[in-house]
Amino acid sequence: MSDIEDGGLDLGAVFTEPPRPPTPEPTFATYARGEVHVRTGDDWEEIKIRLVGTHPLWAHHLWNAALALADFLDSNPELYRNLSVLELGAGGGLPSIVAGKNGAHKVVVTDYPDADLIDNIKHNVTKNVQAHESTNIEVQGYIWGKPVDSLLRALPSSAKFDLVILSDLIFNHSQHDALLKTCELVLSSSKSDVSSHEPCVLVFYTHHRPHLAHRDMIFFSKAKELGWHCEEIVTRKFPPMFPEDSGEEAIRATVHGWKLVKTSNKS
Repeated sequence: MSDIEDGGLDLGAVFTEPPRPPTPEPTFATYARGEVHVRTGDDWEEIKIRLVGTHPLWAHHLWNAALALADFLDSNPELYRNLSVLELGAGGGLPSIVAGKNGAHKVVVTDYPDADLIDNIKHNVTKNVQAHESTNIEVQGYIWGKPVDSLLRALPSSAKFDLVILSDLIFNHSQHDALLKTCELVLSSSKSDVSSHEPCVLVFYTHHRPHLAHRDMIFFSKAKELGWHCEEIVTRKFPPMFPEDSGEEAIRATVHGWKLVKTSNKS
């Protein structure tokens, strides 16, 4: 896999390539819910995610970090039930759909404002959530670090998000500042009246290029400088996303999950 380095996320400028052959057909991946999460006979058991055939922003993969984050959300619904959730760089939208199906009051699912990406997320929402759930899920195009007015308009006046989720985004080293800026702008500064949990950001990722792991971790160094408390809360093993890649396989097979809380918000 390649890096998205210096500069913004303008597809024409960053991903200059010769004309491509026809786009491959979409592929599908299934998130099968663990039995421990199926609480009643009519509870949902799986989510089928359609992935775009190919894309320079890697949205044609269902990342291990997205699977791990979805499972973590499924295991910890108290973090978002009756609360608001924002996902950045959602790809197929799996974690957001889990949150929406498990009782989040509002979920805003975002990715780069590319028609193929956004239409595909909308498709996945439509296919996987019931009518009464879909009214609580909104899909938007959004570029990290840009004004957040459109994101906050999905919420009641003056409200901000209780939970922000990111999966496999911090390998975009040039975008660390933009991601953190958006998190700063959208996360609520206080607990909701219906939850005892502090507003937080969940960041799940894999070091896909072990030789650049130190650059992935700069994201958390920058977060700490901005006043975030950063704590690793999950470590899980998966088959590596790209078996043919170089670097120690044990590192490329591991998903890490971190929780970020603004220091000023901590009790």
